[in-house]
Amino acid sequence: MRSHLLNDTNAEQYRRSVIEGVERVAARIATTDRPFTGVTVDALSPRVDAIDLDRPLHDTAAVLDELEDVYLRDAVYFHHPRYLAHLNCPVVIPAVLGEAVLSAVNSSLDTWDQSAGGTLIERKLIDWTTDRIGLGPAADGVFTSGGTQSNLQALLLAREEAKTDSLGKLRIFASEASHFSVQKSAKLLGLGPDAVVPIPVDHDKRLHTVALARELERCVQDGLVPMAVVATSGTTDFGSIDPLPEIAALCEQYGVWMHVDAAYGCGLLTSLKYRDRLAGIERADSVTVDYHKSFFQPVSSSAVLVRDAATLRHATYHAEYLNPRRMVQERIPNQVDKSLQTTRRFDALKLWMTLRVMGADGIGQLFDEVCDLAVDGWRLLAADPRYHVVVEPSLSTLVFRYIPAAVTDPAEIDRANLYARRALFASGDAVVASTKVAGRHYLKFTLLNPETTTADIAAVLDLIAGHAEQYLGESLDRAS
Repeated sequence: MRSHLLNDTNAEQYRRSVIEGVERVAARIATTDRPFTGVTVDALSPRVDAIDLDRPLHDTAAVLDELEDVYLRDAVYFHHPRYLAHLNCPVVIPAVLGEAVLSAVNSSLDTWDQSAGGTLIERKLIDWTTDRIGLGPAADGVFTSGGTQSNLQALLLAREEAKTDSLGKLRIFASEASHFSVQKSAKLLGLGPDAVVPIPVDHDKRLHTVALARELERCVQDGLVPMAVVATSGTTDFGSIDPLPEIAALCEQYGVWMHVDAAYGCGLLTSLKYRDRLAGIERADSVTVDYHKSFFQPVSSSAVLVRDAATLRHATYHAEYLNPRRMVQERIPNQVDKSLQTTRRFDALKLWMTLRVMGADGIGQLFDEVCDLAVDGWRLLAADPRYHVVVEPSLSTLVFRYIPAAVTDPAEIDRANLYARRALFASGDAVVASTKVAGRHYLKFTLLNPETTTADIAAVLDLIAGHAEQYLGESLDRAS
């Protein structure tokens, strides 16, 4: 069994095995003509359940054949131009190369004596990102597993900076369209059930600053403690960007921590055309970025950034076996001093490889293309009498609803839209998402693939309408 351990004696076996796996994936990607096969849970589960994990196949080719059957053939492929559902991006090749390197070397980014150069590369990328944001010379941060963890850590710092022992009095303010991780973080941080105060949004699904000012004043008058305002730059449902300058002014007025959840909108940091949409982000106390959403990186690749590096001390614990206090005096850089995680992958390498091959402008050009595509898609929807589109996009998300000419019952229209989404997924021809707007069911395109065209969008809209009309026709037949 030692022959399977990657070391100096079997480097050639490693090379052959990886090449064989890469060739399988490359062949699958090259021949995939739909984002999904439409396989059902009932069809796929027996194939997985039939595998006896206590009886290995002892052959890489055989295992890859088996993997083809239980995974590769029926995977949902985000690189396909008609995958239009969630915040999943196609990935760039330099990042995939970085993934292969970091997995093989297997550095752990918690301490210097486990990562050395990896530590410095991650720190360099943090500095690069904080500079792009404009957080100033005292800024710092650390890579995380994703936006949820980044938001949690940012709100942990905000809780500690609020300097109160009365956790029940702490309040977090976030728009009704903010990410659910704000509520989850409040619970994990031991705050009360009323800790998160939802702020209404305007017509464009942006946080209403007049309402925020009113709630902040009420909080103070009630003897409560405003802990943080979470401004979202790229809401999950609408891609809307909250008015950051106005929010920053209110945070400064009330002495409140300002966190910007830019997990989605961080792609604008490299934009050649739309960077001004993030104006005000430089005034934040903390920022979440998800490179694996809009920098075209493989999962996972995220970071939390802070204006004042000293605030990261709230996540610092020293263990004698790992990062004893003396290392601080010895100026040994241990990333675990900043992180909620201990063992942590060298995910920063993927972004490093991307920047060194493509450059920031290359990433920005790709993100600008999907933002431009969303504008074209919005125009298509706005001109199509079959659909109601909610807001003009700020990023690359479109939320819309099929409206049949002959049906007026909102509940029946809901069912038609849900049916169309399920039928489309079952066909494998395209994948779209859904959400609710004012209690009604809507469909959603999240456009993160520069290979998607307006022709793809138009074709998928026709498919949706066809499935919805089929459902309504069958519904009328049943009713009669």
